[in-house]
Amino acid sequence: MVVQSPHSLQSSVPTPKNGTKRVQIQVKENGSAVTDNVAGQRRASARLQAAKQKAEMELLAKRKLELLNEGVGRSTKKVNVDAEKLKLKLQPAQTVIQQLPEISSLPADPKINKKVAKMVERAAKIAEGLDGTNTPNVAEKSAHMKVKETIRLFNKHYLHFVQEEEKRCGAAKVDKKALKAKKRANRGNVSEADVKAKAKRPDLKAISKAKFIIAFIFSCSRMMERNEVLYPEKRIGSIPGIDVGHRFYSRAEMVAVGFHSHWLNGIDYMGQSYKKGEYEHYIFPLAVAIVLSGMYEDDLDNAEDVVYTGQGGHDLTGNKRQIRDQVLERGNLALKNCVDLGVTVRVVRGHECANSYSGKVYTYDGLYKVVHYWAEKGISGFTVFKYRLRRLEGQPTLTTSQVYYIFYDFGWLLALKGHLSSDPMLVCEDVSGGQEVVPIPATNLVDDPPVAPTGKLNFLICYQYSKSMKFARNIKLPANAAGCDCKGLCWDPKTCACARLNGSDFPYVHRDGGRLIEAKHVVFECGPKCGCDPSCVNRTSQRGLKYRLEVFRTPKKGWAVRSWDFIPAGAPVCEYIGVLTRTEELDNVSENNYIFDIDCLQTMRGLGGRERRQLDASLPMIQNMDKIDEQRSDSVPEFCIDAASIGNVARFINHSCEPNLFIQCVLSAHQDIKLARVMLFAADSIPPLQELTYDYGYALDSVHGPDGKVKKMACYCGAEGCRKRLF
Repeated sequence: MVVQSPHSLQSSVPTPKNGTKRVQIQVKENGSAVTDNVAGQRRASARLQAAKQKAEMELLAKRKLELLNEGVGRSTKKVNVDAEKLKLKLQPAQTVIQQLPEISSLPADPKINKKVAKMVERAAKIAEGLDGTNTPNVAEKSAHMKVKETIRLFNKHYLHFVQEEEKRCGAAKVDKKALKAKKRANRGNVSEADVKAKAKRPDLKAISKAKFIIAFIFSCSRMMERNEVLYPEKRIGSIPGIDVGHRFYSRAEMVAVGFHSHWLNGIDYMGQSYKKGEYEHYIFPLAVAIVLSGMYEDDLDNAEDVVYTGQGGHDLTGNKRQIRDQVLERGNLALKNCVDLGVTVRVVRGHECANSYSGKVYTYDGLYKVVHYWAEKGISGFTVFKYRLRRLEGQPTLTTSQVYYIFYDFGWLLALKGHLSSDPMLVCEDVSGGQEVVPIPATNLVDDPPVAPTGKLNFLICYQYSKSMKFARNIKLPANAAGCDCKGLCWDPKTCACARLNGSDFPYVHRDGGRLIEAKHVVFECGPKCGCDPSCVNRTSQRGLKYRLEVFRTPKKGWAVRSWDFIPAGAPVCEYIGVLTRTEELDNVSENNYIFDIDCLQTMRGLGGRERRQLDASLPMIQNMDKIDEQRSDSVPEFCIDAASIGNVARFINHSCEPNLFIQCVLSAHQDIKLARVMLFAADSIPPLQELTYDYGYALDSVHGPDGKVKKMACYCGAEGCRKRLF
């Protein structure tokens, strides 16, 4: 069966409503099928659904006429209420507009006519995708989702600043080459002043860690200027949406959320400005959070019991030594006041982490009470203030040791998994059969005896792995696009033809092997006819798998996917691979839950109840958009990807109402949006062993079976903002 797949992102922040529903089918001993991945069934045929919506719209239009006829004798207020209620139901609006009567045929009451005219105008906006009220199943976002979206917004700003730095460095390399050529041409007759002027330019150096720290600072400064910080006011105690064990991958992320508002200081505290309002009876300054990162030689960390060294007098060169006495002021005084008032503080532990894009990982370990403080001579002979903190009882178990184990001993864990023959939970050494550069093992601790994710024992049909797209017989791909004339690497977006299609900019940065700065309607990459090398940043999604993925069995959701590596936000994870075919050919196919509709065009236009993405620079570059719409006005995509019998690791990725992946349409070889490649990117920084998920994008009661009845299945994603029932 074929369904709509409304992948979308609001405000260019990866909060996807992405489509591909699939259910993994296991065969019982008696031969009957059991659907064990019930995080979400696919919807019934989009055409059946469209017919049902049309009937509903006709009924609504009829009801509207009845309301108008009755409205002559009603008060204007009552008509307004009824009209407003009706307007909210006009989805999709195209059918309703055709059913609306002419204004001249309405009752003579001018107030009623004015209301109806507004309804017609509003419906027209909805039909054009210009009104945001056509988003189905809109629910209040959970605190956890708000935290995620804030960090995603920070990452977008951060990557924009990284891009600017990479541009400067690229321009500097060109200038340096030009200078060398000039010296050769003039046989060394270049003025000393010219050479010094070039040498003093900071962008002649390679991108350094310090410059990325500046990008962090600029990103958070921009968020503060735009009032985008989630919790701008400091607060005592826990922060909604940030549980014990939450991991931040830079100090900047904590600043962006409002969890800890200082870049370098380990102590975050409230100042005198908090005397008014909720905290007027407290003594200030008052500490709210501390970071333990091993920067002070006098610290003593025993997990539940901590001796924390105050701030100040520290050698900032990184050798952890004190060079002067500390003073009882600012953060030191704030912690002393916590002792006097019995106020708890949030404790964050930081560790070096080569896998993190910032080189650090910070773990929230819960609330601690500052029970005592004193001053003493430290190891270096200078006065330091010491604070004893004791962890409150009744909180979740500390996870810092587990994080340390994963990040520092992960190579050892992988080595254990390398002993494939002795691993009892391993059911397949490589589901790709050697096709991928990185093997994809499959593990099963659920079934007894354990079974693998291939073959007739697990599915009604056999499944064949493929790392490249296959095509149905009647599919003919467009000719390859002309491409750009760049040589080596594409650096200048003003001269690169592919960059101009992306709004005269590159969608990726080189950082961490290539990261997408933000979600777009469509990403135009360099293709077969481009002059650049395969290592060009504008080919990021074409390099295949680079993270070590694992397919594993879950108790309720069937097979799932996780990564053994840290995946930074914006990194490409995998492409959705299968057989590219026409949607209409699969309308009557039953029990096929691996179909992904290529509905980029429909999402751009906000058709069929999809959430329309915010306009970006790529949209005006899409050729013949309006002409395509005229030829195909319904909300059914013309092409889809069928991964039932042929597919890659993407077919095993489950749904979540609060996912960590999002869908991005990509064009590389050609520029036909209806046949775009479907890529899965990391929406968040994803730690090792966390399940990879994306939002299948179904509203409640939106999935219908062949009999037209609504399917009602449970969602087992476990997210705080779970919609509980997808259909």
